[in-house]
Amino acid sequence: MLLLGLFTLQFLCFVDCYPNGAPTGACKDMMPRHAGVVPQPSPAPYTILTNMKRYLPVTIIGPEYRGVLLEARRENFNDAYGSWKTPPPDTKFLQCSGNPQGAITHANTNLKSNTTVYTWIPHDIIIFGLFIVFFRATVAQQRTVYWINVRSNILVSCACGCSSFSLLCVLAIYLTAQAEHQCHQLVR
Repeated sequence: MLLLGLFTLQFLCFVDCYPNGAPTGACKDMMPRHAGVVPQPSPAPYTILTNMKRYLPVTIIGPEYRGVLLEARRENFNDAYGSWKTPPPDTKFLQCSGNPQGAITHANTNLKSNTTVYTWIPHDIIIFGLFIVFFRATVAQQRTVYWINVRSNILVSCACGCSSFSLLCVLAIYLTAQAEHQCHQLVR
């Protein structure tokens, strides 16, 4: 009888939990597949802190957490963008948008904290030496307590070394935004 009970509990956890990371199916909407549980309606107690460099360190600031799904995105696109360097302890890569390193997720339910730093790498092909991205996360304190759509500020960087206030960069930002808008309209 005890063996049957343990088997049932293990099966239910296999169906309802993802203690070893988010499934690939969560890449687009970033919703955990925790059966019977909905996201917290309150504002997330987390923020995403970034620092503009060639490789962007990304930190989730707030209370300790156990689960995470972290992606870089471009405005108006649902695909993961760029890649991540070697994941920190207790996390791993998740293949999203056909990219084996397109996202980071938890590898176990060990606590992660403000000292957990993720490092993002932009794609090598950057229009006009420019990228415009934001980081989006789902953060779980535990299986039944999680927040979706935790977002960083939009980051604009000129990889060409120009100042974001120079005329060249302003023109590059405008042209890139127009090109992305046109592509997005064609896809619809």
